[in-house]
Amino acid sequence: MKWYLAKLVYRILCGDGAHTPQFDEQLRLISADDELHAFQKARLFGHKEQDNFLNAADKPVHWRFIDVSEVHELNSLNDGVEIYSRISEEENGEIYTKLTLMRASHLQENFLHTTMQLN
Repeated sequence: MKWYLAKLVYRILCGDGAHTPQFDEQLRLISADDELHAFQKARLFGHKEQDNFLNAADKPVHWRFIDVSEVHELNSLNDGVEIYSRISEEENGEIYTKLTLMRASHLQENFLHTTMQLN
């Protein structure tokens, strides 16, 4: 068996769907013999995990599986190995950088707080 990284894409519809289109892209680890089986297995997960529920405003929410858009074999699971990369072009590089630094600082503070509570 080999390990694969699969991207599953869902469309999120709220109420009558008259809103900005929303999509959820999920990266999943898949264990399979080859790429075809990884793709098929990822599709099964995607269909199985579609969902319908009511949100806080009692409006129906539908998570509809679209399909698997990517499958990548993971050659090794070692410390620090890259499993996903995405290059983006941002209108304001300074704001993007500041938001990234703020998120990292927030993560570090939360992890430190949790670690201190455990000790």
